Amino acid sequence: MSEGILLAKVARGTLLPVPERLARLDEALPQIRAALDGERDEIAMQATLACLLWETLPQTNWCGFYRRVGVGELAVGPYQGGMGCLRIAFARGVCGAAARTGATQRVPDVQAFPGHIACDDATRSELVIPIHDGRGALRAVLDLDSPSLDAFSQEEADRLEALMASLFRGEVAWASDPSPWVL
Repeated sequence: MSEGILLAKVARGTLLPVPERLARLDEALPQIRAALDGERDEIAMQATLACLLWETLPQTNWCGFYRRVGVGELAVGPYQGGMGCLRIAFARGVCGAAARTGATQRVPDVQAFPGHIACDDATRSELVIPIHDGRGALRAVLDLDSPSLDAFSQEEADRLEALMASLFRGEVAWASDPSPWVL
């Protein structure tokens, strides 16, 4: 599926109503799964997902991954959008909170989030989903930022959590062994 995702074009930065966003995501999910069918390389999967989710979620101004690179540290991975933070400690920001707690962080207003890191001053809301391998070890987080307040619904978060779990908990060829990074 080299042509990308087949969806109606929507201008970047557009915040569609929730039902339209869910319909768009539901239309994209089978295409995303088909594009990644059989792929097991973590970087190839993350790069492809960043691209396809960028096309699917026009409300985003940043869409990508931060990879776990050590005890308590994430480093930027494949992404779409402006320059991201290069490294994020687990103790800082929304991505750090997702990595530290292992729980999805849906933040309708980042200015109300204690310790938010402003990689892009235009970002107003964020959704961060932790990604675990088949043994339950944290491997990365999916980070979605938007210049709109409350740009990610709980239903979108649920669908994206399920997608990440189905893609990354199987036989993925991870770039490194997480065992030295056990918390």
